[in-house]
Amino acid sequence: MAAGGTIAAIGSPRGPGRRGLLRVSGPGAWELVRAVWRGDAQLPERSERGLALGRFDDGRGEQPLLLLWMPGPRSFTREDVAEFHLPGAPPLLEAALERLLSLGARAAQPGEFTRRAFERGRIDLTRAEGLLELVQARGEAERRSAGALLFGGLARRLAPLREELLALRTLAEASLDFDEADTGHVPEQELERRAAALLDGLREAAGWEARRSARSDLPRVVLVGAPNAGKSTLFNALVAEGEALVSDLEGTTRDVLHGVWTTAAGPLRLVDTAGFDEDAGGVEAQAQRQAERWRAGADLRLWVVDRSRAGSPALEVEAEALGDDAPHVLVWSHSDQGPTRALGRPGVAVCAPAGEGLERLEEAALTALGLSSPGSLGAERLEGEISVRHRVALGRAAEGLEAALGAWRGGLELDLFAEALRAAGAELDAIDGRTTPEDVLDRIFAAFCLGK
Repeated sequence: MAAGGTIAAIGSPRGPGRRGLLRVSGPGAWELVRAVWRGDAQLPERSERGLALGRFDDGRGEQPLLLLWMPGPRSFTREDVAEFHLPGAPPLLEAALERLLSLGARAAQPGEFTRRAFERGRIDLTRAEGLLELVQARGEAERRSAGALLFGGLARRLAPLREELLALRTLAEASLDFDEADTGHVPEQELERRAAALLDGLREAAGWEARRSARSDLPRVVLVGAPNAGKSTLFNALVAEGEALVSDLEGTTRDVLHGVWTTAAGPLRLVDTAGFDEDAGGVEAQAQRQAERWRAGADLRLWVVDRSRAGSPALEVEAEALGDDAPHVLVWSHSDQGPTRALGRPGVAVCAPAGEGLERLEEAALTALGLSSPGSLGAERLEGEISVRHRVALGRAAEGLEAALGAWRGGLELDLFAEALRAAGAELDAIDGRTTPEDVLDRIFAAFCLGK
């Protein structure tokens, strides 16, 4: 992304409207205002925020203008910012923009206003991502989810975790220089207690982000099937950092689990539910009712069947339970063989632990959803990727700390434990943009529309 200079862009949606918005930011904003301003009203003082009614000289004529002037650093970009509120006719807005560009402004790139706010410390990366999600929100659920991120929900959780990581690392490194009899030594029990509490905090933050992203209305894909059919194993294989418990015992899954399945067409909301059990009682009956609600609201059901049950009469009962009010894909689990059929339905064979058949399953799922073309959910939509980025980083931080804590209890040297704390802190820094790679930043901000 080009750096520096004064940038300008149309900030209102495309198409005609009652009003349109032209936004300018940079060191030359005031000179541009003075160059295009016409009218008897007095401009605000350069150092003061203010409004003024006048006319905009676009070089071909004059347009009615409401000027909003916001001098830096008390502006979104922490630069001088001018907003020109003009008639919403596209030809008039384009003429006004051309006039500003002819006077020395540079056309802003997508997301450049927000990126300047990020690079100047006005917002962190999580809030910038929240703004991106808000701009792209398709409904009330996505709006609430984006607002939770934009207004600092994740940032507020990261701040104390980062402070505790730094404090704990400092204590661990300080203890390297002191014997147990010295006053500067920190007891191992204290380090262990604080590390365990920190680990709980990292997991809680990951859970918050998972719950936030689950509120978006991405296409809902629900895993259904008999207990122990392999649904949870498949969930873990399809979702980054999947956390479904897997066991040979039936009924491991009771609570509904949510995750983001990143596909060629875009993110899908993947849901793991309790297996079919008509005779369930007590807590299991509640899990069945919850699973039924999710099956009823699914956009697509992945019917997971153990290959060893092919031809079983019980499959007819499961088929009836699926209903026909939403499409489904039959998934043969515990198999590395090719597609087969049951009850006249085509199936996709997968071996989830080995990752076999998952690409074929993705193709079948996207076809069933009518999303067979790459990026058909919108290549510019990054909500799922944003949430996955956060949860993967938090998961890595938690896993690294948990492994180091266990190894330290088994005799790991304290300096290696301190290094694990440093690595966990680096994961948190990547979430809010302190150490995020440039290519990731470019991708995030390029997803913004012009004028944002």
